[in-house]
Amino acid sequence: MREINNLKEEISKIENIKKELEDDLEIISMLEITPDQDMLDELEKSVTTLDERVSEYNLLVLLNGPYDKNNCILEIHPGAGGTESCDWASMLYRMYLRWCEKKKYKVTLLDYQDGDEAGIKSVSILIKGQNAYGYLKNEKGVHRLVRLSPFDSNNRRHTSFASVDVTPEIEQDTSIEIDEKDLKIDVYRSTGAGGQGVNTTDSAVRITHLPTKIVVTCQNERSQIQNKEQALKVLKNKLLMKKIEEQEQELNQIKGIQMNIDFGSQIRSYVMHPYSLVKDHRTNVETSNVSKVLDGDIDEFIEANLKRGI
Repeated sequence: MREINNLKEEISKIENIKKELEDDLEIISMLEITPDQDMLDELEKSVTTLDERVSEYNLLVLLNGPYDKNNCILEIHPGAGGTESCDWASMLYRMYLRWCEKKKYKVTLLDYQDGDEAGIKSVSILIKGQNAYGYLKNEKGVHRLVRLSPFDSNNRRHTSFASVDVTPEIEQDTSIEIDEKDLKIDVYRSTGAGGQGVNTTDSAVRITHLPTKIVVTCQNERSQIQNKEQALKVLKNKLLMKKIEEQEQELNQIKGIQMNIDFGSQIRSYVMHPYSLVKDHRTNVETSNVSKVLDGDIDEFIEANLKRGI
C-alpha cells in the first residue's frame, strides 16, 4: 500500500505539472492576440514556479536505485582530532537533524555515546521518510572542519574529521512463502524415547528444501501431521535467517570500501577560518554561507551529487 501511495503521489505531481503547462500555453495564446502587462507578469511568475517544480521532479527521477525510496540508518563517528572531532561529530548530527525537520522526516535515535569531554563518540539514527536513503546516501564519507578551536586556550586553528555512514533499512519479510513443489518430504519410523505410539508408526518427518538444500526433521510429535507442521515452522525460520544473512552481505557490498577518517579522504570541507567556505570535493559545488549549511541547508550538495551520476 505504501508503494501504491508513493506511485499515486508521483503521478499526481506529473498531472499537476502538465495542467499548469497547458494553462500557461493557453495564456500565451491569449497574449498573442491581446497583449496585457498584468497577465504577462503573472505568466512569468507561473513559468518560474513551473520550472522549479520540473527541476524538483527531475531530481526524483534520479532516485531510481533499488533502495532509494527506503528509510535509512545514518551513523556519525569522529575521526582524527580528539575532542575537536567529537564536537564536530555533534555539529554534523545537529545538521542532519535540522535537514530531517525540513524534509518532515521522522528520526528515531538508535544509539548515542557522549564524548569524554565534549561532543559525541558515535551516534546512530533511523530516518523514516520517502527517499530518505536516496538523498542521504550522497552524504556517505568523511567530512572535514577547519575552525578556530573553542577548546584551545591559544585560540589556534584546528582541523577535525568525522565520518558519515548511511545504509538503507531493508524490511524483513517474516511471512516466508514455501512452494510445495520445492519440498521433498520423507516419513520414517521414529527412534529413541517416545512411547509405543511414536516408535511403531511412520510419524517422523524429514523435509528437504530443494532450492537451498536445507534439511529439517521432526519426530517429537505423536502424529505425522503434527511433525510435518513443526518441521515446516523450523524450515521457515531457517529460510528467514538465510534471507537476512544474504541481505547483510548485500549491505556490506553497498557500504563499499571504508576510508580512513583523516586528511585526504574527505568528500566535503567546511572552512570557518581564515575564510568561510563549504566545498564538496566530488562536484566542486561550494558556498560561503557555512552557518546556513550547518543549519541543515545541504540540498544543493545532495542534488549536485545525484546529477553527477547522470
